[in-house]
Parts: sequence; structure tokens; C-alpha cells
Amino acid sequence: MNNKNLHINETMLQGFEWYLPNDGLHWKRIGDLAPQWRREGITKVWLPPATKGTEGKKDVGYGVYDPYDLGEFRQKGSVRTKYGTLKQYLDAISRLKAQHIEPLSDMVMNHRLGADRTEKVMARSVNPANRNEISDDSFEAEVYTGFTFPGRGRRYSSFVWDHRRFSSVDYDCRDTSHQLMLLDDKSFAKDVDDELGNFDYLMGANVDLGDPEVRAEMIRWGEWYLKKTGVQGFRLDAVKHMSARYVKDWLCALRENSGKPLFTVGEYWSADLQHLRNYLDETGHELTLFDVPLHMRLAEISRHPGEADLRTLFDGTLVGTEPRMAVTFVDNHDTQPGQALESWVDGWFKSMAYSLILLRREGIPCVFYGDLYGIPDSGIGKVSDLEKLMKLRSRCAYGRQHDYADEQKVLGFTREGVHQMKESGLACLISIGEAAEKRMYVGRVHRGEVWQSVLGGQDSVTIDSRGWGVFRVNAGQTSVYTTSRAACRLKTTYMHRVFDQAEETQKRVTKAG
Repeated sequence: MNNKNLHINETMLQGFEWYLPNDGLHWKRIGDLAPQWRREGITKVWLPPATKGTEGKKDVGYGVYDPYDLGEFRQKGSVRTKYGTLKQYLDAISRLKAQHIEPLSDMVMNHRLGADRTEKVMARSVNPANRNEISDDSFEAEVYTGFTFPGRGRRYSSFVWDHRRFSSVDYDCRDTSHQLMLLDDKSFAKDVDDELGNFDYLMGANVDLGDPEVRAEMIRWGEWYLKKTGVQGFRLDAVKHMSARYVKDWLCALRENSGKPLFTVGEYWSADLQHLRNYLDETGHELTLFDVPLHMRLAEISRHPGEADLRTLFDGTLVGTEPRMAVTFVDNHDTQPGQALESWVDGWFKSMAYSLILLRREGIPCVFYGDLYGIPDSGIGKVSDLEKLMKLRSRCAYGRQHDYADEQKVLGFTREGVHQMKESGLACLISIGEAAEKRMYVGRVHRGEVWQSVLGGQDSVTIDSRGWGVFRVNAGQTSVYTTSRAACRLKTTYMHRVFDQAEETQKRVTKAG
């Protein structure tokens, strides 16, 4: 088969969830899983933050302490991070690349926590409900802004992080009060989200990305990170809180200096499509964004299916307006139960939601580790049929798309397939109401073929002489049909996996005996 001119579908995996065990073995797990992920069609893996956090080996990675410590120095009570050591991190990256999977680093640049000493500064109070209201009167405060990195010293960088490099904090040690303070001679960035008037500040010691020396150091760090680790792109955390101009300049500098494309996706947490589009304009479309509006729509449908209208599912979403800039997702580490942005898609709707992002033409879908493997800490199991949907995307979801969105509770679409992949082409039908059927076009090239139901348990469908078939779905379920060749291969792959698991179990039993 000649796939030379075929663009293989991109599929991203978020390679972690919030409640992973604190065993220091996750980098090893990722390396071990790389071959399986490749077989399932994964092309990019978003790795958790590798930097040492303020809670040391217990930190999920977003409470950044030392950006140059990737599990190499004894700081904050440990050498390793929650996920392992620097050596294990580099090995995981190498093993992903050996499987032709792009590793993406989670870069957290907005804030720092866990300073090594306090400093006395002059600051002004900020109204937390409207951050454009800043007191004219200064007062002395004692704040955590002095970072000395005793475990690392000046290795890799001699840049001094002290109060001069931060714009705002929210804690005064003198009266142990939490109040937002803008340090004297500092200001909030203007090109950030306008929530609360100005959403520059998020947490901890807010990095002053308007300081030319800070900007130069952040570019040096980015270049060091690329050379040290070999990652091939980024997921940027909390971009709504950072200067859009800074993000654009930082990315452009790293691409120019490295000569690499560096695929990048930003987390701009807003359900307002216009905010996302404005940000894309401000950054010159240098990065893609997670489609938060679509996620919120999926979560709402899962909670209130009776009020949902599938005819307008993609209205007001990024994938519906700028699909080339959209990374779609069902859930992630922030939306899972117990997190600040909890907006979990209910289990009954998960497979439907994944069929809508994995099998359609638009956007780059991101699969969540917690959906693929479950979240044991929360008693949540893995999403049934997710692996099958991932394989369907990599093998069948190609070619022209035809949409059938003329009913409130039923949505259908087909993909015609491409000649380079003889088994490609599919038909998908979802119902959030009663059982239904639709006559849908799959392409004249498939006339006379018998298409099998690989999801949903329906009878086979014979494609007529004009390329049409009548496809069915049960109430509240998803049905996916594809060519007999593809269906056979999926079943064969599944049986091989069953046999492999049985063989491995037998080996363990024999060894134990």
C-alpha cells in the first residue's frame, strides 16, 4: 500500500491525570506504553510538567519552583519529581520519538511558588473583584519572592529571581493575610483576559513578563529546555493570564533559533468563543488552542440531554469556526472530579463525545489519560470503546465528510475514505433520545460493499449502487460502521490483544508457581 501522499490523522494524548500515584514511575510507564500508543494511532503526547514544584515529589507540576530542575537536584525534599528523575524523563522522550510520537512539554511560565526567602517590598492593594482598581497608597510588606535554589546553585543559569522579577503577589507574611498586591513600579499586562478587570495574576509570585531581562531569560530557558530534553513542541499553561505579545515573541524566538516547527497548543480557559478568536488574532495564530466551548457543550449535553439540540452542537465552538486552530477534548486534568474547573462529562455520554472528536475531519483531538485508563483514586473506570475509536480514527476516518444534522436528538456523519487506504471510510450515528435510522451517503466507490457495525451491535448494511446505506442506532447509544476489511482487522487486532494478555497471565502464573 502506498501511503506516501496520505496525511495520517493526528491524535494527541494527555499522558497523565491529576491523581496519579506518587511513585516516581510515571516517566517509565510512558516509555513502556509508547509502542501501544503508536498502534492505537497516537501521534503526539502531552507530558505533565517536568519541573520541580514547591511540594517536591508530591507536586503535580503546576506549582513551579525551579524551572531548571527536571528531577536532577535535591530540592524541596527530593531529587525526583512526582513522575521520576531527569534520566527517566529523557528516556521516556527518547522512547516516544522512537515510535514516531511527538513529545510535548507542559510549560508553566506564569508564576513561581516556594521561594527560599522573604523580601521586604513596597506594594499597593488591588481590589480582587476589579483589578483595575489599585490603591494610590503604598505600604511595606514581607513577601516570598527570593529564589536561591540551594540544590542547583548557578548551574544552567545564574539569573537572579527576586522581587524585581515579579509584578504581584497575594500573601503578606507580616499579618499572614491573603490580599492581592501590586509591587511598586510594576503594572499588570494589558493584553490578557479581562476577567476580574484584568486576569494577569493567577497565583504565587506572578512573573513580570514585561521585564526585558525576564523575557530574555525565559527565551534562554526555552532554548535550554529544547536542547536538554529533545521535546518537539509545547502545551502552554494558563495563557489567558500571560501577555499575548510575550507568548508570540517567545514562540517565534524558539522556532527561529531551533529551526523547528514546535507544534504548540495553549490553554485559554474560556467558554466564550470570541475570547479565543481574539487571542488567536493577538498571537498571530502562532499556536492552537484547546476548544473549551466544545468541552462545555459536551458536558452540558451529558447532564441535560433532554434540553440538548445536536443540530447546533458545533455552533459557537472553535472547531466549528477555525478548525485548523482547534484542539478538541472531552475532559482533562482540570475538569476531572475534585478539581477547580470540574466540568466532567458524564460516563453515559463519553463514547459519543469521543466519536464526535475522533472520527470527524475537523480539529486535532486530545484523548485524556484518565478516560483511557480510568481514575482509580476517584473510582472512575476507563471509557469503553475508546481504544477502538482511536484505532478507527487512525485507520478509517479519512476522506470527504457528509453531515446529517437535521434532528434534535440524532446526529449522523460519514467519511468516504481515500484510495491510499483500502479499508478507510466509516459511518457514525449517535442518539441521545430514541432509537433511530438514517439513510447516509458513503461514496459511490463503496457501492455493493457490506459494511459491518463495529460499535453499537447493529446488523450489517449493504451499500446501494449509488453509494447510500441505511444505518441504525439504539436509544442513547453510538453506532459506527465501516468496511468489512477494516472490521475484520479491528477484530483480529482485538483477538491478538486478548491472546497476548492471556499469554502474559500464564507466564506470571507459571513464574509464581
